[in-house]
Amino acid sequence: MMKSLPEEHRVLDVGEIALYDHNPRHSANPKFDVIKASIRAQGMDQPLVVTQRPGETAYMIGAGGNTRLTILKALYEETGDARFSRVPCVVRPWCCESQVLLAHLRENDLRGSLTFIDKARAVLEAKQFIEAETGTGELTHKDFVKVLQSTGYSISRGAISQMAYAVQTLLPLIPQALEAGLGKHQVERIRALERAARSLWQRYGAGDYSGFDAVLMVLCRRYDGPDWDTDSLQRALETEIAEATETSIHTLRVALDAELDGRALVIPAVESEPVTERSWTGGSPTAVDDRGDCDDRTAQADSERVAISAGSEPSDTQRAAPAEVPNEGLAQPTDLAAVALERIPETLLDVDSSAPRDLKSLRGRAWTLAARLAQRHGIGELVLPLSGQGLGFVLRDVPDPALSDQLDDDTLNQVSMLWWQLAACAEMTCAPLDAIVATLPSESVLRKALEDQDAELLFNSVWTLDPGHTGYRLWRALNDADWRDLIHLMDTYRRIRHLAAESGTALWG
Repeated sequence: MMKSLPEEHRVLDVGEIALYDHNPRHSANPKFDVIKASIRAQGMDQPLVVTQRPGETAYMIGAGGNTRLTILKALYEETGDARFSRVPCVVRPWCCESQVLLAHLRENDLRGSLTFIDKARAVLEAKQFIEAETGTGELTHKDFVKVLQSTGYSISRGAISQMAYAVQTLLPLIPQALEAGLGKHQVERIRALERAARSLWQRYGAGDYSGFDAVLMVLCRRYDGPDWDTDSLQRALETEIAEATETSIHTLRVALDAELDGRALVIPAVESEPVTERSWTGGSPTAVDDRGDCDDRTAQADSERVAISAGSEPSDTQRAAPAEVPNEGLAQPTDLAAVALERIPETLLDVDSSAPRDLKSLRGRAWTLAARLAQRHGIGELVLPLSGQGLGFVLRDVPDPALSDQLDDDTLNQVSMLWWQLAACAEMTCAPLDAIVATLPSESVLRKALEDQDAELLFNSVWTLDPGHTGYRLWRALNDADWRDLIHLMDTYRRIRHLAAESGTALWG
């Protein structure tokens, strides 16, 4: 820790003070008008912290206060009131550029007012200052964390890695989304999506990574905007990779969901007709190197994952795995359905006395199983949790109509019949209408069919087969893991219904 130098208290003319030229805040302060009204009415409630670079006569803001100085100068120009012409200041002796920038970061951290991208830019700029000041060359993220800690600024190595990714990779591609306030968790999700899609690009033989980078660049720029939606990017990537590899979009979607969740999933590729119209143009990728500081998938986490593959049974070790697997460095779930895919011991899902015996836990169990089944079959976005009523989950809509053009008949049969099985376990067509409809989005085809009691609309929207085909088109076709989950889901449905009857509880209120 550097020794603190003595400070002085002075009253300075606002014209003698400059804004800090490396101010972390790039966007306008959302509280500008509120602060201005307060200063106009009451004056400054605390002094400005200023410093002076060697060889310069002017002072500059040394630790927060750029907004207040801007307001003082504006009020003086507007009113000519002498109250706004001079300001009490704490003058700190100059130390170094990195310390001034970090002081501004600390002040903004206290207020929690910086966007993620503003903070990321400032942290990486501080890194450059420190490297220049120490003359040690480029710092690894690990060493940079240690240097920051020695100055009293605490930040994790993982956070720095995310910030580097946001600034070096995403900022050139989606500046509008980042400037509009895209946060840390959204950046993490985009990063996980990029890694997963890049892995599938290679696995399905689409070519070298330069082709993937060009596709990613074009798609990111296409969807850039204040209302950024990572789901749109994911769907577009699925389509592009499916086209490039002539792979079924359904196969691709299931594989990508598995990759995002860190599961080992083996699905044989299903050939499909390639998409006839390309929806993007070429471009040049920007290479990014974060010096090996990407989140590592540790051997321990790998050994504790439950491998779910066609025809595979979990081992005894996997069955006895703890409910919470260390997730340091693993790709994070992309939505509520993916959260339900957490590794949980198979013993907790056995159809025996170990099953939970209260409605809350049973509902959570039903949602977990339904979401996991749907996710593996490319319709995970349709399963929504339902707390405190019903069977623990609902289906937000029918499957995407585009699936009928994208899937072969056998695969579409399986997805459609699985949807009906999930609908049965959620009582989508037999629960009280008001209770179900209230949970569905206004644009949902399923909602319209239920509200209008239009069975034909529902049957035309979900490929509906003879129920007698269920055995050989669904039950027989499911792999062992999916079959277990379906049996457990049906058992959970029965337990919920029996418990509600025994306790006199109205499931639908």
